[in-house]
Amino acid sequence: MKNALRHIFSLGVKEIVGIFRDPLLFCLIIYSFSVSIYLGAKSVPDAIDHASIAIVDDDNSALTKRLSDAFMPPLFNPPDRITHNDIDRVFDEGKYTFVVEFPANFQERVLANHTPRAQIYVDATRMSQAFSGNGYIQEILTREINSFVRQNDSGAVIYTAQPLIRNRFNPNLTKSWEGAVSELVNNIAMIALILTGAALIRERERGTLEHLLVTPVTPIEMMLAKVWSMSLLVVVTTFLSLIFVVHLFLDIPISGSIWLFMLGVCINLFAMTSMGIFLACFARDMPQLGILTILVLMPMQILSGGMTSQANMPVAIRLIMQLAPTTYFVKFSNAILFRGADFSLIWGVFLKMFLLGAVFFVIALWRFRKTVAS
Repeated sequence: MKNALRHIFSLGVKEIVGIFRDPLLFCLIIYSFSVSIYLGAKSVPDAIDHASIAIVDDDNSALTKRLSDAFMPPLFNPPDRITHNDIDRVFDEGKYTFVVEFPANFQERVLANHTPRAQIYVDATRMSQAFSGNGYIQEILTREINSFVRQNDSGAVIYTAQPLIRNRFNPNLTKSWEGAVSELVNNIAMIALILTGAALIRERERGTLEHLLVTPVTPIEMMLAKVWSMSLLVVVTTFLSLIFVVHLFLDIPISGSIWLFMLGVCINLFAMTSMGIFLACFARDMPQLGILTILVLMPMQILSGGMTSQANMPVAIRLIMQLAPTTYFVKFSNAILFRGADFSLIWGVFLKMFLLGAVFFVIALWRFRKTVAS
């Protein structure tokens, strides 16, 4: 037992040193837990920001001037005034994302409670701004028109009942919060697969695997060494990324226990590193490992619930994804980091993920022994 532990420790240290001697893998780790997290948080804007807008005002009334002045930074740039004949030209030039057109007699029809229509033109090629900006414009127009009508006491019917919406865990619906955590979860799974798979491929390509076979080291010791060493690297980089990149640099609050989250990361890595060794047993070189990683990892990341809720997926897909460690990783990550869940709420997720990891470990060990024997 003592010799086995010494073998596992020595081989694990060798794997860690090998990572630091490989500049490409080392740079991949640094990039995945720093720049990639930042890009994942900022790639989707939280809301529209200084969107370009123009106004076609055929009424020139106090109401339409008030509505025009309501489009202010930081949501919109100060609106420009154009004519109806300019609309097609400015859209062809890509000069504006939104154009709002007020018809003649707009104020008069509003005060007469005739509900006139203001035309909103949207450049839908700018999808992120077009989708959210359209809602902002409608909200601004509705708010300002209702306020104007109340001030003029026209007798128009105003529906004063408004829904009261309270967003829990993310009050401002800040998309960068979810983007950063999703990117962190995806990168942990990706790096775990690549590092463990690359460790085995490197030994096979360099001939060191044959050297180990003539030593007293057993296949399970070799596998455990790769699992603990690669997991340690990912755990350390994950902790540093969570504290310095996610929490301090991106200013994303962490509601739950960081140590409980790291415990879940360790359990997840037990499954992901075993899966990485299993894939490496089928790959002859790094290009083949990369292809296998893409084929396995991409569906897991897309269907695990981080990008789209699994409740919206077919039942068959949901049942299949119960066999993916990333499904449970996404569940407890959101529960701990955003909802402040404690161990009593997520122990079941931890248990399922650990059992799944144990199954993957046994399968990977069987395949690894078969590969070594051949």
